[in-house]
Amino acid sequence: MSYLNFDKTLLINLEKSLSKEMIRTNRAGAYNSTTLIDCNTRKYHGQLVLPLPDIDDSNHVLLSSLDETVIQHGAEFNLGIHKYEGNNYSPNGHKYIRQFDCEVISRTIYRVGGVILSKERLLVSFEPRVLIKYTLLEAHSPTVLRFKPFLAFRSVNELMHENGEADTTSYEIQDGIRVCLYKNYPCLHMQFSKKVTYHHQPDWYKNIEYYKEEERGYACKEDLLVPGYFEMSIKKGESVIFSAGITEVSPKKLKTLWEQELTRRDHRVDMFSCLKNSAQQFYKREGDKTYLLAGYPWFGARARDQFVALPGCTLTIDRMDYFDAIMETAIEEIQEFISGKRSGFKIQALDDPDVLLWFLWVIQQFAKHNSLAEAAIRYEELANNIINYIRKQNHPNLFLHSNGLLFVNGIDRPATWMNAMENGRPITPRTGYVVEINALWYNALKFVAELSREAGKEHAADLLDYQAEMARESFIKVFWNGNYLYDYVDGNYSNQEVRPNMILAVALPFSPLDRQQQKSVLDITTKELLTPKGLRSLSPKSGFYRPNYVGGQLERDRNYHNGPVWPCTFGSFAAAYLKVYKQSGKSFIERMMIGFEAEMSELCIGTLPELFDGNPPYKGHGGMSFAMSVAEILRVFEMLKKYENE
Repeated sequence: MSYLNFDKTLLINLEKSLSKEMIRTNRAGAYNSTTLIDCNTRKYHGQLVLPLPDIDDSNHVLLSSLDETVIQHGAEFNLGIHKYEGNNYSPNGHKYIRQFDCEVISRTIYRVGGVILSKERLLVSFEPRVLIKYTLLEAHSPTVLRFKPFLAFRSVNELMHENGEADTTSYEIQDGIRVCLYKNYPCLHMQFSKKVTYHHQPDWYKNIEYYKEEERGYACKEDLLVPGYFEMSIKKGESVIFSAGITEVSPKKLKTLWEQELTRRDHRVDMFSCLKNSAQQFYKREGDKTYLLAGYPWFGARARDQFVALPGCTLTIDRMDYFDAIMETAIEEIQEFISGKRSGFKIQALDDPDVLLWFLWVIQQFAKHNSLAEAAIRYEELANNIINYIRKQNHPNLFLHSNGLLFVNGIDRPATWMNAMENGRPITPRTGYVVEINALWYNALKFVAELSREAGKEHAADLLDYQAEMARESFIKVFWNGNYLYDYVDGNYSNQEVRPNMILAVALPFSPLDRQQQKSVLDITTKELLTPKGLRSLSPKSGFYRPNYVGGQLERDRNYHNGPVWPCTFGSFAAAYLKVYKQSGKSFIERMMIGFEAEMSELCIGTLPELFDGNPPYKGHGGMSFAMSVAEILRVFEMLKKYENE
C-alpha cells in the first residue's frame, strides 16, 4: 500500500477531505494544486497556475478545474465538485471516489456502478503544461467521458466575476481547442491524445466559494467561465491523456511525454522521501538563473528563506547541481549588493540585516558536506569581502559598534524574521542588539577565520579570531541574564521574552556560550517553547501570547510571531540538543520527529506548512508547503544519521 493513501471513508467525509491539499510544481514557477477530492478551497488552487512576467510578478490561474462526467446508457454521473453559496456542494462527485494515493504521482480511483475510472496527473518539467491521464479500468457497456473546463484567467491575488470583456470564442486545434479570455493573456491550449468532439456552449458558473479565503477574512466568491465541453467514447483498458498548456502540442506525442515525465518522478515511501520530493518542488529555473522559492502557494524567492532553506533543500538530498545553480545566481546579486546597488534584485529583501550572515552559514554548511579546503577555494574571497563590507559600516542597517556587536534599527522597518506589520510599523519591533543576529555574527567571524587560515591568510585569520573574541565577551555581557538570553537589547532596555531566537546561539557551529550556558538556554527553550511541531514563537507565560493563527489579516499578523509554532525552528533546536546531550539525545530527537511524520497526511500531503497553532491540536496554517520547514526537518534527518554512523 502507498505511504500516502486515502480510502473512501475519509474521502467522502467533506470535513476531513477538504482540509487535505496537494501541490505539484514544474521547477519553473508553475504549479497544480487542489484538495484530494478536486474541490478548490483557495483562490490559489487550480489545475494550471503559472507565472506570467509580462503581466505582473504574481502567479495566474488559467485552468481552475476540469469536471469529468461518466455517461452510460444515457445516464450521466458527474465526478466534479464545487462549493457554492450557502454551504451547497455540487455536483457531489466525491461520493464516487474510492481511493486516492500519491506514491509517485496523484491518482484518484472512481467507481460509478460497473465503471471504474482512474485519473492521474503530472506537470511537465520546466514547461507550463499539466497532463491528466484517464484509464477506464472496468466497464460492462459502452462508456462516454465528458470534460468541462472551468476557466479563470486571473491573478492568484484576485477573483473573477462575470463580465462582458471576456472573449468566449474558442478556436479548433488538433484534437482540442485554444481559448484566450483576455488580450494580455496567452492562449490556453486544451488537447487530448485521441479524437474528441467539442461542443461550444459558453456559460458562467456563478458564486463558487473558497472557504479557506473566507476563513482568512478575504473575498471568497467568484464566477468561472465554462466555454463548452468535450466528449469521447472510451473502451475498457484504454487510456486517454488531456493536456493544458500555453503552447500547442502534438497529440501523438502526449503518451511519450507522459512516460518520459513519469520516469523522472521519485517514489514517496516514507517521511524522508516525501520531504526530499517536496524540497525539489521549491526550485525555480528562470532563464539562466535558478532560485529557491520560500514556499507555495504565494511566496517568491526571499533572501533569508532561501539561505536558511538552501542546505536542507539541496545538500542533504544530494542535489549539488541545484546548490551550485542557486548559489551562482545568489552570488551575482550579493556582489552587486555589496558593491553599492540597492534595488532591482530578483531575490527579495536582500538588504535585511541577517541575510549576509545566513549566506555565510550556507558556505559553512557546504564546507561541512564537502571540505573546508573546497569551501576556501570557492568562497573565501567573497566571505572576507562580506565581513569587510559589514566592518566598514556599508550595510544600510547593520552597524558594528566598538564592543564588537552588531546593532540594527527595527523601529520603523522589521529588522528580523519576525516581520509582521501593522499601520506601517513592526508588530514585534526587535531593535538594537538582536540575539540571533549577533550569534550569527560571532559564528561568521569564527568560520571566515577558518576559511582564511585554510587559504593561507594567517594574519587575516588572526584578526578575525581577535574580533570574534571581542564579540563573544560582549555577547555574554549584553545578552546573558543568568538563566537565558535576552531577545534584544536597546540602550537600557533588555527584552526578557522567551523566544526561539536564542537557540541559535547554542545551535550554530561556533557558539559564544560556554557549555553550562548552552544547557541553560536549551532547558528553558525545551520547557517553554517545545511542541511536537517545533518551537513556539513566544512562551505561553508571556502576556502577549496569542497561539492561534486565525481570523482576518490584522489578527493573524498580530499573532504571527507571538505564539504559533514554526517548524523550521526545530532544526536549530535539534542541533542544540544533540550538541549538548550528544549520543544520549538522539532517541529524544527521534521521538520528536514523530510529530512531523503525522503531518505527511494532513494539511498538504507529503510536505510541511509554514506554521502551526501554539496549542493542541497544533493545526497547520499559512503557506501549505514551506521551504524552511521542509529543509530544516531534512537537516534533522542528516544530524540523526551522523549519530547513527558514530
